[in-house]
Amino acid sequence: MNSNLQRLFTIAQKPVRRVIGLMSGTSLDGLDVALCAISGSGMDTKVVLEQFETVPYPPAVKDEIRKIFAKETISFQQLCLLHPWIANHHAAWILQCLQKWNIDPSAVDLIASHGQTVYHSPRILHQQAAFPNATLQIGDGDHIAVKTGIITLSDFRQKHIAAGGEGAPLALYGDYCLFSQQGEDRIMLNMGGIANFTFLPGSLDAKAVFVTDTGPGNTLLDAFARHYFQVEYDADAQFAKQGTVNEKLLNALKENSFFKEGFPRTTGPELFNKEYVWKALAGADINPFDMMATLTRFSADTITDALLSVLDANKSYAVYMSGGGAHNPLLVELIKARMPHLKIKTTSELGIAGDAKEAVLFAILANEAVMGEGINFGKPGMPAITMGKYSFPA
Repeated sequence: MNSNLQRLFTIAQKPVRRVIGLMSGTSLDGLDVALCAISGSGMDTKVVLEQFETVPYPPAVKDEIRKIFAKETISFQQLCLLHPWIANHHAAWILQCLQKWNIDPSAVDLIASHGQTVYHSPRILHQQAAFPNATLQIGDGDHIAVKTGIITLSDFRQKHIAAGGEGAPLALYGDYCLFSQQGEDRIMLNMGGIANFTFLPGSLDAKAVFVTDTGPGNTLLDAFARHYFQVEYDADAQFAKQGTVNEKLLNALKENSFFKEGFPRTTGPELFNKEYVWKALAGADINPFDMMATLTRFSADTITDALLSVLDANKSYAVYMSGGGAHNPLLVELIKARMPHLKIKTTSELGIAGDAKEAVLFAILANEAVMGEGINFGKPGMPAITMGKYSFPA
Protein backbone atom coordinates (compact mmCIF):
# COMPACT_ATOMS: atom_id res chain seq x y z
CA MET A 1 0.00 0.00 0.00
CA ASN A 2 1.21 3.51 -0.76
CA SER A 3 2.60 5.03 2.44
CA ASN A 4 0.28 8.05 2.19
CA LEU A 5 -2.76 5.78 1.92
CA GLN A 6 -1.47 3.80 4.90
CA ARG A 7 -1.13 7.03 6.85
CA LEU A 8 -4.68 8.03 5.94
CA PHE A 9 -5.95 4.59 6.96
CA THR A 10 -4.21 4.96 10.32
CA ILE A 11 -5.79 8.38 10.85
CA ALA A 12 -9.23 6.90 10.15
CA GLN A 13 -8.69 4.32 12.91
CA LYS A 14 -7.91 6.90 15.58
CA PRO A 15 -10.59 7.61 18.21
CA VAL A 16 -9.83 11.35 18.00
CA ARG A 17 -8.45 13.20 15.01
CA ARG A 18 -6.82 16.61 15.20
CA VAL A 19 -7.93 18.64 12.21
CA ILE A 20 -7.09 22.23 11.27
CA GLY A 21 -10.01 23.94 9.57
CA LEU A 22 -9.24 26.96 7.38
CA MET A 23 -11.70 29.58 6.20
CA SER A 24 -11.19 32.77 4.24
CA GLY A 25 -14.41 34.43 3.18
CA THR A 26 -15.47 36.96 0.59
CA SER A 27 -14.81 39.79 3.04
CA LEU A 28 -11.06 39.11 2.54
CA ASP A 29 -10.38 40.02 6.16
CA GLY A 30 -8.04 37.13 6.83
CA LEU A 31 -7.51 33.42 7.32
CA ASP A 32 -9.40 31.71 10.16
CA VAL A 33 -7.35 28.84 11.59
CA ALA A 34 -9.22 26.44 13.91
CA LEU A 35 -7.48 23.46 15.51
CA CYS A 36 -10.16 20.92 16.37
CA ALA A 37 -10.16 17.57 18.14
CA ILE A 38 -12.88 15.53 16.43
CA SER A 39 -14.31 12.15 17.33
CA GLY A 40 -17.04 10.16 15.64
CA SER A 41 -18.80 11.16 12.44
CA GLY A 42 -22.27 12.09 11.23
CA MET A 43 -24.68 12.69 14.08
CA ASP A 44 -22.14 11.19 16.50
CA THR A 45 -19.59 13.93 15.76
CA LYS A 46 -18.03 15.59 18.77
CA VAL A 47 -15.73 18.61 18.43
CA VAL A 48 -13.45 20.37 20.88
CA LEU A 49 -12.06 23.67 19.59
CA GLU A 50 -8.53 23.54 20.98
CA GLN A 51 -7.11 26.71 19.40
CA PHE A 52 -8.35 29.47 17.13
CA GLU A 53 -6.80 32.47 15.47
CA THR A 54 -7.61 34.83 12.63
CA VAL A 55 -4.52 35.83 10.69
CA PRO A 56 -5.32 39.20 9.05
CA TYR A 57 -4.62 39.44 5.35
CA PRO A 58 -1.84 41.99 4.80
CA PRO A 59 -2.87 44.86 2.49
CA ALA A 60 -0.65 43.47 -0.28
CA VAL A 61 -2.53 40.14 -0.21
CA LYS A 62 -5.91 41.88 -0.37
CA ASP A 63 -4.72 44.06 -3.23
CA GLU A 64 -3.56 41.07 -5.28
CA ILE A 65 -6.79 39.12 -4.72
CA ARG A 66 -8.96 42.13 -5.59
CA LYS A 67 -7.34 42.26 -9.03
CA ILE A 68 -9.33 39.13 -9.92
CA PHE A 69 -11.99 38.91 -7.20
CA ALA A 70 -15.60 38.63 -8.47
CA LYS A 71 -14.67 40.07 -11.87
CA GLU A 72 -15.77 38.65 -15.22
CA THR A 73 -12.64 39.88 -17.00
CA ILE A 74 -9.24 39.34 -15.40
CA SER A 75 -5.60 38.63 -16.14
CA PHE A 76 -5.36 34.86 -16.54
CA GLN A 77 -1.70 35.09 -15.53
CA GLN A 78 -2.71 36.78 -12.26
CA LEU A 79 -5.13 33.95 -11.50
CA CYS A 80 -2.50 31.34 -12.33
CA LEU A 81 0.10 33.00 -10.10
CA LEU A 82 -2.24 33.51 -7.15
CA HIS A 83 -3.31 29.86 -6.97
CA PRO A 84 -0.01 28.65 -5.45
CA TRP A 85 0.87 32.04 -3.94
CA ILE A 86 -2.21 32.08 -1.69
CA ALA A 87 -1.58 28.44 -0.73
CA ASN A 88 1.99 29.22 0.28
CA HIS A 89 0.80 32.12 2.45
CA HIS A 90 -1.82 29.90 4.08
CA ALA A 91 0.75 27.18 4.74
CA ALA A 92 3.15 29.68 6.33
CA TRP A 93 0.40 31.07 8.56
CA ILE A 94 -0.61 27.56 9.66
CA LEU A 95 2.96 26.84 10.70
CA GLN A 96 3.16 30.19 12.51
CA CYS A 97 0.00 29.36 14.46
CA LEU A 98 1.28 25.91 15.38
CA GLN A 99 4.55 27.40 16.58
CA LYS A 100 2.64 29.96 18.66
CA TRP A 101 0.50 27.19 20.15
CA ASN A 102 3.63 25.06 20.80
CA ILE A 103 2.23 22.21 18.68
CA ASP A 104 4.39 20.20 16.30
CA PRO A 105 2.89 19.75 12.79
CA SER A 106 3.29 15.97 13.22
CA ALA A 107 0.61 16.16 15.94
CA VAL A 108 -1.99 17.34 13.38
CA ASP A 109 -3.74 14.67 11.30
CA LEU A 110 -5.47 16.72 8.61
CA ILE A 111 -5.90 20.21 7.21
CA ALA A 112 -9.26 21.22 5.75
CA SER A 113 -8.68 24.17 3.42
CA HIS A 114 -11.65 26.06 2.04
CA GLY A 115 -9.37 28.22 -0.11
CA GLN A 116 -10.10 31.75 -1.24
CA THR A 117 -13.24 32.17 -3.33
CA VAL A 118 -12.53 34.40 -6.31
CA TYR A 119 -15.66 33.74 -8.37
CA HIS A 120 -19.02 32.10 -7.68
CA SER A 121 -21.36 31.62 -10.62
CA PRO A 122 -24.45 29.44 -10.20
CA ARG A 123 -26.83 29.19 -13.15
CA ILE A 124 -29.20 31.71 -11.61
CA LEU A 125 -26.39 34.24 -11.91
CA HIS A 126 -24.70 33.37 -15.22
CA GLN A 127 -28.03 32.37 -16.92
CA GLN A 128 -26.33 30.29 -19.63
CA ALA A 129 -28.35 27.09 -20.01
CA ALA A 130 -25.54 25.18 -21.72
CA PHE A 131 -23.25 25.58 -18.71
CA PRO A 132 -23.46 24.15 -15.17
CA ASN A 133 -23.24 25.83 -11.79
CA ALA A 134 -19.67 26.94 -11.20
CA THR A 135 -17.41 28.27 -8.48
CA LEU A 136 -13.67 28.77 -8.05
CA GLN A 137 -11.52 28.76 -4.94
CA ILE A 138 -7.76 29.31 -5.16
CA GLY A 139 -4.99 28.20 -2.80
CA ASP A 140 -3.86 24.80 -4.08
CA GLY A 141 -4.02 21.94 -1.56
CA ASP A 142 -0.84 20.26 -2.83
CA HIS A 143 1.21 23.31 -1.92
CA ILE A 144 -0.28 23.42 1.59
CA ALA A 145 0.34 19.70 2.12
CA VAL A 146 3.95 19.84 0.93
CA LYS A 147 4.80 23.01 2.88
CA THR A 148 3.24 21.81 6.17
CA GLY A 149 3.82 18.06 5.90
CA ILE A 150 0.14 17.50 6.75
CA ILE A 151 -2.44 15.65 4.59
CA THR A 152 -4.71 18.36 3.21
CA LEU A 153 -8.28 18.24 1.94
CA SER A 154 -9.39 21.14 -0.23
CA ASP A 155 -11.66 22.26 -3.08
CA PHE A 156 -14.78 21.07 -1.23
CA ARG A 157 -17.28 22.94 -3.35
CA GLN A 158 -16.57 21.17 -6.65
CA LYS A 159 -18.01 17.83 -5.49
CA HIS A 160 -21.16 19.62 -4.37
CA ILE A 161 -21.60 21.07 -7.86
CA ALA A 162 -20.74 17.76 -9.55
CA ALA A 163 -23.51 16.09 -7.51
CA GLY A 164 -26.14 18.68 -8.46
CA GLY A 165 -25.67 21.46 -5.91
CA GLU A 166 -24.59 25.06 -6.40
CA GLY A 167 -21.37 24.71 -4.43
CA ALA A 168 -22.87 26.61 -1.50
CA PRO A 169 -23.90 26.96 1.21
CA LEU A 170 -21.98 23.99 2.62
CA ALA A 171 -22.68 24.90 6.23
CA LEU A 172 -25.58 22.46 6.56
CA TYR A 173 -23.29 19.40 6.42
CA GLY A 174 -21.47 20.50 9.55
CA ASP A 175 -24.38 22.31 11.16
CA TYR A 176 -26.54 19.19 11.10
CA CYS A 177 -23.83 16.99 12.59
CA LEU A 178 -22.70 19.40 15.27
CA PHE A 179 -25.57 21.65 16.27
CA SER A 180 -28.78 19.62 15.90
CA GLN A 181 -30.63 19.27 19.19
CA GLN A 182 -33.54 16.95 19.92
CA GLY A 183 -36.61 19.00 20.81
CA GLU A 184 -35.36 22.42 19.67
CA ASP A 185 -35.91 23.83 16.18
CA ARG A 186 -32.79 25.83 15.41
CA ILE A 187 -31.71 28.39 12.83
CA MET A 188 -27.95 28.68 12.32
CA LEU A 189 -27.62 32.17 10.83
CA ASN A 190 -24.21 33.03 9.44
CA MET A 191 -23.64 36.64 8.37
CA GLY A 192 -20.38 36.81 6.46
CA GLY A 193 -19.95 38.67 3.20
CA ILE A 194 -23.06 36.79 2.09
CA ALA A 195 -25.65 35.75 4.67
CA ASN A 196 -27.01 32.21 4.86
CA PHE A 197 -28.95 30.06 7.28
CA THR A 198 -29.47 26.39 8.03
CA PHE A 199 -32.76 25.16 9.52
CA LEU A 200 -32.22 22.27 11.95
CA PRO A 201 -35.45 20.55 13.05
CA GLY A 202 -35.83 19.43 16.63
CA SER A 203 -37.05 16.10 15.22
CA LEU A 204 -33.50 15.50 13.88
CA ASP A 205 -35.08 14.48 10.56
CA ALA A 206 -32.41 15.11 7.90
CA LYS A 207 -35.05 15.47 5.20
CA ALA A 208 -36.57 18.44 7.04
CA VAL A 209 -33.25 20.31 7.03
CA PHE A 210 -32.72 23.09 4.53
CA VAL A 211 -30.15 25.75 3.83
CA THR A 212 -29.91 28.84 1.65
CA ASP A 213 -28.12 32.08 1.03
CA THR A 214 -30.37 35.04 1.75
CA GLY A 215 -28.41 37.80 0.01
CA PRO A 216 -25.81 40.29 1.21
CA GLY A 217 -24.49 40.17 4.74
CA ASN A 218 -21.46 42.43 5.04
CA THR A 219 -20.23 42.54 1.45
CA LEU A 220 -21.92 45.82 0.47
CA LEU A 221 -21.29 47.41 3.86
CA ASP A 222 -17.59 46.63 3.60
CA ALA A 223 -17.36 47.82 0.00
CA PHE A 224 -18.89 51.20 0.81
CA ALA A 225 -16.96 51.58 4.07
CA ARG A 226 -13.84 51.34 1.92
CA HIS A 227 -15.32 53.61 -0.75
CA TYR A 228 -16.46 56.44 1.53
CA PHE A 229 -14.32 56.16 4.65
CA GLN A 230 -11.18 54.23 3.60
CA VAL A 231 -11.69 51.61 6.32
CA GLU A 232 -12.25 47.88 5.93
CA TYR A 233 -15.65 47.76 7.66
CA ASP A 234 -18.16 49.85 9.58
CA ALA A 235 -16.99 49.07 13.12
CA ASP A 236 -19.91 49.04 15.57
CA ALA A 237 -22.08 50.52 12.78
CA GLN A 238 -20.63 53.93 13.63
CA PHE A 239 -21.36 55.31 10.16
CA ALA A 240 -24.72 53.61 9.58
CA LYS A 241 -26.04 54.87 12.92
CA GLN A 242 -25.51 58.45 11.75
CA GLY A 243 -27.65 58.00 8.65
CA THR A 244 -31.30 57.66 7.68
CA VAL A 245 -32.64 54.88 5.49
CA ASN A 246 -33.41 55.97 1.93
CA GLU A 247 -36.64 54.08 1.28
CA LYS A 248 -36.54 54.59 -2.49
CA LEU A 249 -33.06 53.09 -2.74
CA LEU A 250 -33.99 50.31 -0.33
CA ASN A 251 -36.95 49.27 -2.47
CA ALA A 252 -34.86 49.38 -5.64
CA LEU A 253 -32.18 47.18 -4.05
CA LYS A 254 -34.83 44.56 -3.25
CA GLU A 255 -36.13 44.31 -6.80
CA ASN A 256 -33.59 41.79 -8.10
CA SER A 257 -35.01 38.44 -9.27
CA PHE A 258 -32.63 36.63 -6.88
CA PHE A 259 -35.02 37.40 -4.04
CA LYS A 260 -37.83 35.59 -5.86
CA GLU A 261 -35.88 32.39 -6.44
CA GLY A 262 -36.79 29.29 -4.43
CA PHE A 263 -34.53 27.74 -1.79
CA PRO A 264 -31.76 26.69 -1.81
CA ARG A 265 -30.18 29.56 -3.71
CA THR A 266 -26.67 30.96 -3.64
CA THR A 267 -25.08 34.24 -4.60
CA GLY A 268 -21.99 36.36 -4.08
CA PRO A 269 -20.25 39.69 -4.68
CA GLU A 270 -20.46 38.90 -8.39
CA LEU A 271 -24.05 40.19 -8.09
CA PHE A 272 -24.09 42.23 -4.89
CA ASN A 273 -21.37 44.80 -5.50
CA LYS A 274 -20.98 48.57 -5.83
CA GLU A 275 -22.24 48.54 -9.41
CA TYR A 276 -25.45 46.86 -8.22
CA VAL A 277 -26.00 49.72 -5.77
CA TRP A 278 -25.13 52.48 -8.22
CA LYS A 279 -27.62 51.01 -10.70
CA ALA A 280 -30.35 50.94 -8.04
CA LEU A 281 -29.52 54.51 -7.03
CA ALA A 282 -30.09 55.59 -10.65
CA GLY A 283 -28.02 58.75 -10.40
CA ALA A 284 -29.76 60.17 -7.33
CA ASP A 285 -27.73 61.90 -4.63
CA ILE A 286 -27.18 60.27 -1.26
CA ASN A 287 -24.80 61.10 1.56
CA PRO A 288 -22.40 58.40 2.81
CA PHE A 289 -24.12 57.93 6.17
CA ASP A 290 -27.54 57.42 4.58
CA MET A 291 -25.98 54.92 2.20
CA MET A 292 -24.55 52.91 5.09
CA ALA A 293 -27.86 53.03 6.97
CA THR A 294 -29.75 51.87 3.88
CA LEU A 295 -27.36 49.03 3.12
CA THR A 296 -27.52 47.81 6.72
CA ARG A 297 -31.30 47.79 6.52
CA PHE A 298 -31.10 46.00 3.13
CA SER A 299 -29.08 43.16 4.68
CA ALA A 300 -31.37 42.95 7.71
CA ASP A 301 -34.57 42.96 5.64
CA THR A 302 -33.45 40.34 3.15
CA ILE A 303 -32.20 38.07 5.94
CA THR A 304 -35.46 38.32 7.87
CA ASP A 305 -37.62 38.16 4.72
CA ALA A 306 -36.04 34.81 3.90
CA LEU A 307 -36.42 33.50 7.43
CA LEU A 308 -40.00 34.64 7.91
CA SER A 309 -41.02 33.15 4.56
CA VAL A 310 -40.25 29.63 5.79
CA LEU A 311 -40.79 29.70 9.55
CA ASP A 312 -44.06 28.58 11.07
CA ALA A 313 -45.54 31.50 13.02
CA ASN A 314 -46.99 29.04 15.54
CA LYS A 315 -43.66 27.44 16.43
CA SER A 316 -40.75 28.50 18.60
CA TYR A 317 -37.24 28.70 17.14
CA ALA A 318 -33.80 29.47 18.50
CA VAL A 319 -31.60 31.54 16.17
CA TYR A 320 -27.83 31.22 16.64
CA MET A 321 -25.80 33.92 14.88
CA SER A 322 -22.22 33.78 13.66
CA GLY A 323 -19.94 35.64 11.25
CA GLY A 324 -18.84 39.26 11.13
CA GLY A 325 -22.42 40.53 10.96
CA ALA A 326 -23.03 39.24 14.48
CA HIS A 327 -20.65 42.01 15.65
CA ASN A 328 -22.67 44.72 13.91
CA PRO A 329 -25.00 46.07 16.62
CA LEU A 330 -27.33 47.89 14.22
CA LEU A 331 -27.72 44.86 11.93
CA VAL A 332 -28.48 42.63 14.92
CA GLU A 333 -30.92 45.21 16.35
CA LEU A 334 -32.82 45.42 13.04
CA ILE A 335 -33.06 41.63 12.79
CA LYS A 336 -34.35 41.33 16.34
CA ALA A 337 -36.90 44.09 15.73
CA ARG A 338 -38.45 42.17 12.83
CA MET A 339 -38.40 38.83 14.68
CA PRO A 340 -39.15 39.69 18.32
CA HIS A 341 -40.82 36.32 18.88
CA LEU A 342 -37.59 34.38 18.27
CA LYS A 343 -34.80 33.64 20.73
CA ILE A 344 -31.70 35.15 19.12
CA LYS A 345 -28.34 34.06 20.50
CA THR A 346 -24.80 33.42 19.25
CA THR A 347 -23.05 30.12 18.57
CA SER A 348 -20.75 30.88 21.52
CA GLU A 349 -23.62 29.63 23.68
CA LEU A 350 -23.23 26.26 21.92
CA GLY A 351 -19.51 26.08 22.66
CA ILE A 352 -18.18 27.35 19.32
CA ALA A 353 -17.23 31.02 18.96
CA GLY A 354 -19.08 32.62 16.07
CA ASP A 355 -15.89 33.82 14.41
CA ALA A 356 -14.51 30.26 14.43
CA LYS A 357 -17.67 28.48 13.27
CA GLU A 358 -17.01 28.30 9.53
CA ALA A 359 -13.44 27.08 9.96
CA VAL A 360 -14.72 24.43 12.40
CA LEU A 361 -17.37 23.35 9.89
CA PHE A 362 -14.73 22.74 7.23
CA ALA A 363 -12.76 20.67 9.72
CA ILE A 364 -15.93 18.60 10.11
CA LEU A 365 -16.20 18.24 6.31
CA ALA A 366 -12.67 16.83 6.23
CA ASN A 367 -13.54 14.44 9.05
CA GLU A 368 -16.63 13.34 7.14
CA ALA A 369 -14.54 12.75 4.01
CA VAL A 370 -12.40 10.31 6.00
CA MET A 371 -15.06 8.82 8.29
CA GLY A 372 -18.54 9.61 6.95
CA GLU A 373 -20.88 8.19 4.33
CA GLY A 374 -22.89 11.23 3.24
CA ILE A 375 -26.19 12.34 4.77
CA ASN A 376 -29.40 12.04 2.75
CA PHE A 377 -31.20 15.36 3.03
CA GLY A 378 -33.63 14.32 0.30
CA LYS A 379 -33.73 17.66 -1.50
CA PRO A 380 -32.43 18.95 -4.83
CA GLY A 381 -29.31 21.05 -4.32
CA MET A 382 -28.45 19.24 -1.08
CA PRO A 383 -26.70 16.06 -2.29
CA ALA A 384 -25.82 13.16 0.02
CA ILE A 385 -22.05 13.34 -0.42
CA THR A 386 -18.74 13.77 1.30
CA MET A 387 -16.44 16.45 -0.09
CA GLY A 388 -12.79 17.38 -0.40
CA LYS A 389 -9.83 16.45 -2.60
CA TYR A 390 -6.86 14.77 -0.96
CA SER A 391 -3.35 16.22 -1.21
CA PHE A 392 -0.47 14.24 0.27
CA PRO A 393 2.76 15.80 1.57
CA ALA A 394 5.01 13.60 -0.56
